[in-house]
Amino acid sequence: MAKVCCVCGKGKVAGNQVSHSNKHNKRTWSANLRNVRVVEDGTPKRVKVCTRCLRSGKVERA
Repeated sequence: MAKVCCVCGKGKVAGNQVSHSNKHNKRTWSANLRNVRVVEDGTPKRVKVCTRCLRSGKVERA
C-alpha cells in the first residue's frame, strides 16, 4: 500500500535541502499519515489517513 492519504491523495513531495552555504541536495517530505479504522459503506476498514483529514472531520472513525 502506498504512503498516500486515501481521502485527499496527499503523498510524498520532493524538493531541495538547502544548507547555509546554499548547497542544494534532493530530499523528500512524507505526509503525516495514520492507520485508522474508518466506516466505508457501513463496514469498518483500515486505511491510511493524513492528520489534516482526521482533524477536519472528513472521515468517520469506526
